[in-house]
Amino acid sequence: MEHTKAEWKNQDDEAEGNSDETNTEEQEQQQNSIVDMGSVTTKGKHLIHCLTIIGQVEGHYILPAQNKTTKYEHVIPQLVAIEEDPDIKGLIIMINTVGGDVEAGLAIAELIAGMTKPTVSLVLGGGHSIGVPLAVSAQKSFIVPSATMTIHPVRMSGLVLGVPQTFSYFEKMQDRIVQFVTDNSRIRENRFTELMMTTGELAMDVGTVLNGTDAVKEGLIDSLGGLSDALHCLYDMIDQKESEKSEK
Repeated sequence: MEHTKAEWKNQDDEAEGNSDETNTEEQEQQQNSIVDMGSVTTKGKHLIHCLTIIGQVEGHYILPAQNKTTKYEHVIPQLVAIEEDPDIKGLIIMINTVGGDVEAGLAIAELIAGMTKPTVSLVLGGGHSIGVPLAVSAQKSFIVPSATMTIHPVRMSGLVLGVPQTFSYFEKMQDRIVQFVTDNSRIRENRFTELMMTTGELAMDVGTVLNGTDAVKEGLIDSLGGLSDALHCLYDMIDQKESEKSEK
């Protein structure tokens, strides 16, 4: 059965219309993902996922509504989904956090460190407190020159029992953080502890504030760089992994 020119044109118009609808739906899904979860999957040279760690890392207690938070119950399933999705080739983590719940932050950091897919972190603004382990958890870490990172001992708000067991608990938690950071960066354990216990740097606490350049010099972060540097590095890591797969 032969088709007239008008019929062919109608079919082309319908195909274009369906394509436009698909693109619109994808854009809406992407926008909803950014609004709801603070993350987005983008397709450039490779399909990658962008995860943001912003504000305060929320743990077992809900923070006030006016606080910007990163909820670990949202991030953990996302990381599992990213690792299991064969289409997503890499993960970039954008970090601008004041810190937050130690155990929730360490849980997220351990998950990122245990991923097989290429991962890159970029510290923007600040990567303070528990943001330090989160920044070093990626296979490659970047920081912009204007960003800062605060290194200080574990703190706890609210009622604390002044007994030896409490101090022992704090010490063990501190050891977990130090061990994780030194295992996932180039900084030495004694140097990290020294920075953590520095007096005279912070008005109300002990610790050290490092800018982007100093964080790289100390071996805490791998490189100075911005978004394009982090993406270029991630793409190179994905290319290398893909070539290794094809050789097997």
